[in-house]
Amino acid sequence: MIGALIGAVVGAEVGAGELGTVMTRDESIIELGSWLRTPPGLYLLAWEQDCLDHAVTDAFGFHALQLGLPEIEGLRANRMPHRWVASTSLVIPEALPMQPQLDAQITTLAVQEPIQLHCEFDALPFPDASIDLVVLPHSLEFARDPHLTLREVERVLVPEGRVVIAGFNPASLWGLRQRAGRARRGVGLARGDAAPGLFLPRAGDFLGYWRLRDWLRLLGFEVEGGHFGCWRPPLNSERWLERFAWMDRVGERWWPVLGAVYTVMAVKRVRGMRLVGLLKQDRRQARQAAVVAHRGGALNAAPRNEREAALAELES
Repeated sequence: MIGALIGAVVGAEVGAGELGTVMTRDESIIELGSWLRTPPGLYLLAWEQDCLDHAVTDAFGFHALQLGLPEIEGLRANRMPHRWVASTSLVIPEALPMQPQLDAQITTLAVQEPIQLHCEFDALPFPDASIDLVVLPHSLEFARDPHLTLREVERVLVPEGRVVIAGFNPASLWGLRQRAGRARRGVGLARGDAAPGLFLPRAGDFLGYWRLRDWLRLLGFEVEGGHFGCWRPPLNSERWLERFAWMDRVGERWWPVLGAVYTVMAVKRVRGMRLVGLLKQDRRQARQAAVVAHRGGALNAAPRNEREAALAELES
């Protein structure tokens, strides 16, 4: 019986791996955009849009960049003069119904075009230290190499530049539902293109919150904070999602880290330099020479003051 159980677990992992490799990135991105139009997708989109608005509204600079998922207007609350949205897909997505910002202190202005740039996220066409703000809404989860993508973001960011990342939380009810669905498909209990049993999009490697924080620290970022949201159960019915609206209030208070989605805000830090060795010694000698010159000037000034006093007495 134990051997059969181990075989089932191994089969589930192999099936999940094959499933992730069969889908192309374009298909996975399109599937994510379609999922955002479902009741749970709109529920997540409303929370995530509000969180991104508050995260980018106080970020100042000249150049802002959003990588992936143009359905979300991650830069609409930012006031930088140059804002771009980049995508790896040539497919122009349909606009989603976005809720207006209820906070009167935040002004929003949508980007003129949904996509201005087509590129690979692990090879951005920007010079070093040229971008002030980068927003990644679920971009690392569908990237070819998420760690390389994050390293590329660190390269293009200016010192003290900001990065805002949004992702699905594997340690949540939604994450458990997704893993259970993949296990069922792996052992052959559910098959087909409709992906029965899966709650979230099929493709994508969901990164844990603490794992992402470790990656950011290794790249020299300072994590300013993070937020969790969407504590309602993984239900596809809008009616049942509304019935469990009370779980958002309870979850935020009692189990915040179990939210279905999270956002992380980090700042790129660049360490300063200190003079050591010969440079420090030369600087000390230059300072001592300046003090000697100042003292010499004071000694020479005394006789001149005495002559001026003597001339003043003769004139009187």
